[in-house]
Amino acid sequence: MAKKAPQKSLDKWTKQKWRTASGKNSTQGSKATGEVYAPANTISKLKSTESGRKKLAAANAKKRSATKAGKQHAKHGIHKGKKR
Repeated sequence: MAKKAPQKSLDKWTKQKWRTASGKNSTQGSKATGEVYAPANTISKLKSTESGRKKLAAANAKKRSATKAGKQHAKHGIHKGKKR
């Protein structure tokens, strides 16, 4: 039986390498950075341009403030417009 579209999407999502911009842990441990997690190729594209670096910095600031406020998720805009 062939996989349906949601199953294919989940497979693709699972195979992606997700990380933070610094490569360090975002939320756990004493050296947690509070950065957003995104696919490695998205982070490399953002880091390659000045406007992308600003967008990534703004997303990290939103993530850190949401975490400080006790929220698990933050609407930071990195994934905006993406089908997920």
